[in-house]
Amino acid sequence: MKEDFFTYQAQTTPHPLAMNVSHAKGSYIYDTDGAKHLDFVAGVSACSLGHCHPRVTAAVKNQIDKYAHVMVYGEYIQEPAVQLSQLLAQLLPSSLETTYLVNSGTEAIEGAMKLARRATGRKEILYANNAYHGNTMGALSVMGFEDRKKPFEPLVPECRAITFNNVQNISEITETTAAVILETIQGGAGFIEPINDFLKKVKTRCQEVGALLILDEIQPGFGRTGKLFGFMHFDVVPDILVMGKGMGGGLPIGAFTASRDLMALLSDNPKLGHITTFGGNAVIASAALATLQEITETSLMKDIEAKEALFRSHLTHPMIKEIRGRGLMLALLVDSGAIASETIMRCKTRGLILFWLLFEPKAIRITPPLTISEKEIVEGCKIIIEVLDELTEESAN
Repeated sequence: MKEDFFTYQAQTTPHPLAMNVSHAKGSYIYDTDGAKHLDFVAGVSACSLGHCHPRVTAAVKNQIDKYAHVMVYGEYIQEPAVQLSQLLAQLLPSSLETTYLVNSGTEAIEGAMKLARRATGRKEILYANNAYHGNTMGALSVMGFEDRKKPFEPLVPECRAITFNNVQNISEITETTAAVILETIQGGAGFIEPINDFLKKVKTRCQEVGALLILDEIQPGFGRTGKLFGFMHFDVVPDILVMGKGMGGGLPIGAFTASRDLMALLSDNPKLGHITTFGGNAVIASAALATLQEITETSLMKDIEAKEALFRSHLTHPMIKEIRGRGLMLALLVDSGAIASETIMRCKTRGLILFWLLFEPKAIRITPPLTISEKEIVEGCKIIIEVLDELTEESAN
């Protein structure tokens, strides 16, 4: 199987981890050698409720027995998609009332960018340095990492970078700007939170000049920060909200949400302003609805603050220079990329899954399922500290 994996399946890096997965349950992934691995990554924030959560599994099984795909998005009434969109509207601020369901976060970014240009009649889109919004051509155009973009240029024109948390850059939002797109908490850059009311000031400036604010909640969304969406911590409401990853309980889905008036612009002049075959798929929407219900009907979000505190209290070590992020979206910062990589790889051999961040080589990702137990948190942190102790001892010799 490993040989076939490398022969027939396209790779994203020269050296993938290549764990041969047998099954997964709760906070653990099991390989075909029978070893279990405590998952501190959750499919890069996608498996909000862990693996094979019974509520999500039951919803999928129930729907698959009825039908899977019947028609392209938006033509037929499919109950799971309608219920999911309705529940989102009930949970979000009143201006975010209509949702377009797509297949991934990056597709949702594409839709949001198109909607902003359609709504304003303008072309310029501002984004942040070190931003990551996906890898399709539109999303790549608003990625703040030039080395990754250059091989694929030319990209979408009139996309320009500002600096996250730099209030002076806000004046660059002008009457020619269609939208400003920002991650509520910068992910690939190292889980950097907005400070000094940065998001609120950006929104105010957008309102002054007639631009739209798009907030990318693909990573912070669905309870990961202790609130349903990260923007709810920062006293700001976007004009367009983008979501994905943790939305589907491990299944592929994304969405963008705006006012009914804004979203109506995609249905005419031209008709079919955005189309997708599988967006709103009934099986996927059923999983997402079950995930959202579980997150909002239980104590999961209320427990996030205590779980974050437990991580922070058990991850004190001279090699850990800083713990960035909020809730269960945390990044350990160490002295070098070499230390980060060695820690990740050694923890893997001890049965703990950690991962990297895209643009910050000194960071170690910790984004476990929201359902992770206190016992599992302590168990995983102990492994990290043991590895860091080893590295400290080796560097002293």
